[in-house]
Amino acid sequence: MSVLMGLVGRRRAGAGAALRVVKRVAEGGGGGRAKVVAELAADERVVAVFKGTAVAKERSAMHAILWNCGAEYFRLKEYKIASEMFEKSMLYMPRDEESRIRRSNCFRVLCLCHLALAQLDRAQEFIDQAEKLEPNIRSTFLKFKIHLQKREEKEAINQIQAMTSCIDFNPEYLMLSTHEAIACQALPVAISSLSVLLNLCSSGKQMPMPEVAVQRNLITLLHRYPDTEHEILKHTRCARSKMTDLGVEPFFGKGAVGSRELSWFAGNSWNMGLKMAKEKKYDSAAEFLEFASEFYSKISNESDGTNFMVCKALIVSVGAMINFEEQNKVPMPESSVRKAMEMLSRAGKILPSISSSDQEAEASTLFFLHTFNTYHLLNKVDYGQPQQLQLVQSFASSKSCSPNHLLQLGLVASQGLRTNPEAADFALNSCLSTLLACPSPDYHMVATVLRRLISLAGLSGMDDIKNYWQAYQIIVGLKDGEYPTEEGKWLATTAWNKGGMAIRLRQVEEARKWMKMGLDLARHVEGMEKYVAGMEDSFNKFENMCNVGSCDSADDRRTYSGPGMISQ
Repeated sequence: MSVLMGLVGRRRAGAGAALRVVKRVAEGGGGGRAKVVAELAADERVVAVFKGTAVAKERSAMHAILWNCGAEYFRLKEYKIASEMFEKSMLYMPRDEESRIRRSNCFRVLCLCHLALAQLDRAQEFIDQAEKLEPNIRSTFLKFKIHLQKREEKEAINQIQAMTSCIDFNPEYLMLSTHEAIACQALPVAISSLSVLLNLCSSGKQMPMPEVAVQRNLITLLHRYPDTEHEILKHTRCARSKMTDLGVEPFFGKGAVGSRELSWFAGNSWNMGLKMAKEKKYDSAAEFLEFASEFYSKISNESDGTNFMVCKALIVSVGAMINFEEQNKVPMPESSVRKAMEMLSRAGKILPSISSSDQEAEASTLFFLHTFNTYHLLNKVDYGQPQQLQLVQSFASSKSCSPNHLLQLGLVASQGLRTNPEAADFALNSCLSTLLACPSPDYHMVATVLRRLISLAGLSGMDDIKNYWQAYQIIVGLKDGEYPTEEGKWLATTAWNKGGMAIRLRQVEEARKWMKMGLDLARHVEGMEKYVAGMEDSFNKFENMCNVGSCDSADDRRTYSGPGMISQ
């Protein structure tokens, strides 16, 4: 410092000498030399030597040395030293109007340094100074970064809006804002930035990424938040509309890139549809799955199972529509019924082509779901019942049919407000025949079918004993406990109680056959032993009364009041 001050004292060579000394010290690099350079440059006596128009060239050179020094340390991420160099360089910059932009740049660079040092208030001071000198997009963006670092999400979002009103606005800054927000885990800010970018996609400006990529990134961010399915659905709906209006390639892109984008939207729509269905949000599920079918149908490569996915999405979408109707107890509008029928018609044309071995099991399930959904929709049209029977008969003759499928169809046909006894009877009897033809029948399912057939006969006024007789023939040939005990008890008690009801109605023959059936069943059902003796005694009394005279006479009715009812 003493040497420098001596050189500075020589008025003729003061500024030039000081410049050479500072340059020589700075050239070596290192933190120690940087500290010396900062001290030399900041000394008031040194600064005074560089004032005036006569040393303008030396002053500009001094500024350049300090600026370049700061830039080098900035690249090395030595932000504290860099900020010192940049700050000292401003001592050698004129404060006139011509230097306003350069001073603004210096303030912005100083803001960056203090941002990197997490000195946010200091960074705010510098960027405010920069904005006073020159309001532009770069200053607005740095203010955005400061708000992000401070976790001031609302203010950061306001800065995004402010960017778009800057004269020198460039959409690239919205991409930078998105990356910065994601890095800071400020997802609402990132979503807001992408939303603004999406709105600009139709403005005709040059965009930093295609609209489809903006939509995809926006949906990806929304997935990270709960309860955003309506927003995701809105953007998926928009992508579908763009695809319809513009075409596949103009919107998704050409070649492998376009295929990847299209496949992503198809897969995302399918996954969202299943998620919404699992959460019982069936209206959203139906729409997502419908979109999935449309996206998959545009994928040109049919060897990867896209036809299968189109078919599956169509069928499951209609299923979601039906579930939504049942959930809300509101009839499906006629337009929705027509739309669902058209979707199932499209799926029905694809089903026969799905025959590869790796998809055969799932294709069988799809065939059943197609039949099941079609049956439901036929309930909503006047001519539906004959077609329902034909539909069930056609499915029963197919390779995809299983006893469980027939049971489901039988149950749906025998329940609800619009039952179809013929379709139910056919489905349940076909199910029973198929089950009994198996080497190891599922007797729990057999019992379920028999109970439903008996209930169906009762509802239709055809209280026929043939189903009980069939059950008796099945139970007689089984080991104890092989037929569900509770179901066996139900059969025995209901048959016996029907006999008691027939006696009260003076239907002797009817009473005899039901009492005998109840007794025969009870003898072969585990757990009914305590009832059998009493049932035999009642039946013998009934037979004796009928043998000695008319059971219909008033005297006989006073003597015999019929068998005791057994609690079910």
